[in-house]
Amino acid sequence: MDLNAFGRGAAQACSNSKMSDAEPHTGTTIVACTYNGGVVLGADGRVSTGNYVSNRASNKIMQLTDNVYLLRSGSAADTQAIGDYVRYFSEQLAGELGDDPSVQTIANLVGTMNYNNKNMLMGALLVAGFDKHSGGQVFGVPIGGTIVPEKWAIDGSGSTYIWGYMDSAWKPDMTREEAEGFVTEALALAMARDASSGGVIRTVTLDKDGATMRYVGGNEVPLFHEELQPPAAAAAGTASMVVG
Repeated sequence: MDLNAFGRGAAQACSNSKMSDAEPHTGTTIVACTYNGGVVLGADGRVSTGNYVSNRASNKIMQLTDNVYLLRSGSAADTQAIGDYVRYFSEQLAGELGDDPSVQTIANLVGTMNYNNKNMLMGALLVAGFDKHSGGQVFGVPIGGTIVPEKWAIDGSGSTYIWGYMDSAWKPDMTREEAEGFVTEALALAMARDASSGGVIRTVTLDKDGATMRYVGGNEVPLFHEELQPPAAAAAGTASMVVG
């Protein structure tokens, strides 16, 4: 066996898979928006490996501090690593300051991590949180590490289908109920069109009182367009498995 040839082949395969010039695929949908008094963030639950759905109920919302959360799209391993490092550094910083870091400080940590490793990582991220300085805040951190403060932000493959909806439906000073409905409907619309988004919906609402988490099962996600209705048995809660 020619070990040199084997080594060249392995190196080429690695180069083709990780550092190719192909358009990056960030199969998921993540959404965050501010409202009058806080912020709401949400994500779908589908994880895909190529054309295979490996998990329909994954949690893509990662807690970084008590008041700041990270929404992950892109490579699951890369974004998990970024979140773990930022959470570790945030805990150190909180110990030094004697107080929780601001949302913007956490967003800067995420952006710096993403930017300094932009040739090795594929992560399109959203940072959302609430602090006593500026209230509810949303920061977009797309692939490459740019940090963009927004009133609302979306990313992932499903986001391309809902830009028009986001522009038309978002309004300043929404109530909490309006913001939660806005995020849920945006995710459901993306899931209706994007094959890489689906399964369940998870949302987190952050305000001065803390975090409130909400789970929408696959048979409870609003349907749009030509989507098939869930089986009657599943809708009634008598089936052992619900297709999401």
